[in-house]
Order: sequence, then C-alpha cells, then structure tokens
Amino acid sequence: MKKLCLLLSLLAPLAALANSNCDKPVNDFDGLYCLNKVYTEADKELNQKYGELASKLDVQGKAALKQGQLAWIRERNSQCSRRDDSGFLVNLDCATKKTVARVDFLQSRIRECKSSGCLNSKLAE
Repeated sequence: MKKLCLLLSLLAPLAALANSNCDKPVNDFDGLYCLNKVYTEADKELNQKYGELASKLDVQGKAALKQGQLAWIRERNSQCSRRDDSGFLVNLDCATKKTVARVDFLQSRIRECKSSGCLNSKLAE
C-alpha cells in the first residue's frame, strides 16, 4: 500500500504537467481539467468576496446575503447541471460564468458598503 501511495504521489505532478497546456487541450478530458482549474479559482474568489462582504454587514444584512446566496446557488444548479438515470452532468463553463457574475455582484456590494453604506435591500438578489 505504501508503494502505491508513493507511486501515485510521484505520478500526480507528472499528470498535472501533462495536462497543464490549456491553450490547446488534446482531448475532452484535458479540456475538462482546464475548465475545472478556472472554475475552482472562480469559486475560491467567490468565497473570499462573500466573506469580505459578510464582515461589513449587520445581522439583517448577513441574513439577506445568505438568503440571496442560497437562491443564487439554486439558480446556478438548475441552469448548469442536471441529473438523470445515467448519472449527472455539470456544465463547468456555465457554472464558471455564473460564478464570475456572482463575484462581480458581490464586489459591487462591497464597493457600495465602502462608499455609501451597505444597502441590505440589494443583498437578497
């Protein structure tokens, strides 16, 4: 078992290196790898912006932000994924675009908080 773990740990960087050219993915799996990298980074930024905004809000604002975020997650999931008898499909391009748009929305709310004050009425969007 230790040999298998060591072998996998040695091969992982090679696999990443082989798939790192996202300008010209060789096949669909390479394309998926590249899309996943972009989505993961967008999701990381989304979480950072959400936390930054939440830290500026009062109790009612935090509740509205959470409500809006949960509604956004439901919308993203309904538009960018589906499940059937054969499994599930997640359209990473769609999910990435929705996530980037949400990051922009959160950044706009952060900007408002810094300039004119946090407007709780906009947070549930």
